[in-house]
Amino acid sequence: MNNSKTVFVSGHFNVLHPGHIRLLRFAKQYGTRLIVGVESDRIAGRAAHISEKLRLDGVLSNIWVDDAFIIDEPVVDVIARIKPDVVVKGKEHEKLANPELNILEVYGGKLLFSSGDSSFSSVDLLRKEIINFDPRTIEFPGDYLNRHKIDSNQITKVINRFGKLRICVIGDLIVDEYITCQPLGMSQEDPTIVVSPIDSVKFLGGAGIVSAHAAGLGASVEFFTVIGADAAGEFAASKLNEYGIKANLFIDDSRPTTLKQRYRSKGKSLLRVSHLHQDAVALNIQNSIFTEINRIIRDIDVLVFSDFNYGVLPQALVDKIINLARENSVFIAADSQSSSQVGDIGRFKGADLITPTEHEARICTKNYADGLVVLAEKLRQLTSAKNILLKLGEEGLLIHSKDACDSSAWVNDKIIALNSSPKDTAGAGDSLLITSAMSMAVSGNIWLSASLGSIAAAIQVGRVGNTPLRVKELLRELD
Repeated sequence: MNNSKTVFVSGHFNVLHPGHIRLLRFAKQYGTRLIVGVESDRIAGRAAHISEKLRLDGVLSNIWVDDAFIIDEPVVDVIARIKPDVVVKGKEHEKLANPELNILEVYGGKLLFSSGDSSFSSVDLLRKEIINFDPRTIEFPGDYLNRHKIDSNQITKVINRFGKLRICVIGDLIVDEYITCQPLGMSQEDPTIVVSPIDSVKFLGGAGIVSAHAAGLGASVEFFTVIGADAAGEFAASKLNEYGIKANLFIDDSRPTTLKQRYRSKGKSLLRVSHLHQDAVALNIQNSIFTEINRIIRDIDVLVFSDFNYGVLPQALVDKIINLARENSVFIAADSQSSSQVGDIGRFKGADLITPTEHEARICTKNYADGLVVLAEKLRQLTSAKNILLKLGEEGLLIHSKDACDSSAWVNDKIIALNSSPKDTAGAGDSLLITSAMSMAVSGNIWLSASLGSIAAAIQVGRVGNTPLRVKELLRELD
């Protein structure tokens, strides 16, 4: 590379999307001076969606660009006049006719093609990231199923029985907002990355998406949570209604609906901002929640605690609800998350199923040295849980359960992480929790349930943001 070279790029540049950024960064590598020609409104014609002045300002704001100007003549005439050492075009032009070559050959210039794709806007790319899902990235756990003599027909029968389940979910509702940003460069005043937000999409999260997964898989769902009197709470109420969930929303004017904002660029999270209160909800609200759950307890099959430690599940309320569920022989599943907050899965004593991460299990047992099998057994002894699914992130899942042939013995097995190309891991635990719990309520088979929960988690991490699971998605993986 000769650092004295001038590089030239041209285009209409409506919005500087990630493909443009890659193109400009690529071009800058081949010289010290990058010049960009922005096609005028007359030259661009219908391809110009915003005015030439705004398009030029956008290009000039990019850190890679040294100079830019409006082109109101054929680009070959511009190249002939300024004689750049290198002209860079997008990869999509490589197999097309490139009239610039004739001019470049006259004075010894070079034409290069970048891999940056400039055919989509940033908003288009974000929508694709959120909507698109590639099932080819999911590996079916064939060896694991063979070890436990489980076939796809058995799993299909379990899935088809989900529609008969009646489920109660209680926990912290969260609204997740994904804000996609256009990277502008590095601040010249301090070492800070500068971005410009260009689009925002909201999703139902926390215990809300656990309820939505259950409803999406066919169950009848009642959901209990606390929200604030705010726009995020209104959004959540609307989504819950859209998903067919009977939502019991207790409004607390003194606290906001939990809102988590994720700022993303080029498929990566840059920053998270959380708007929340973590103190316990008022005693009168706790009493109201218990009264309503007591009203329906005889009509439900599965009780799910989805605890994010934001105040909806104080210990006294948890203990009362667990006792109530035991008295009525209701299957109990629980998850208590400790990512940006500190939770305690040990407070859900005697649950039929718990799904902590290794980190959460070590916090609960205060055990930071033992291996996973010993850790799982110590967690079982502490919590009296009947089944443990220990989430290991990219390493998969450890199952710790009673031996079917010897009730005094406990056995273990492991399922690898099934999605080789996860896009967003934030919702993996929620989908695993509810799908495994529903499967256990139907089949009583922890090995089948763990595999089905793992498949559900693999589907969920293959897309950005929380989208409710559907029966057809699980069946597609079996096919």
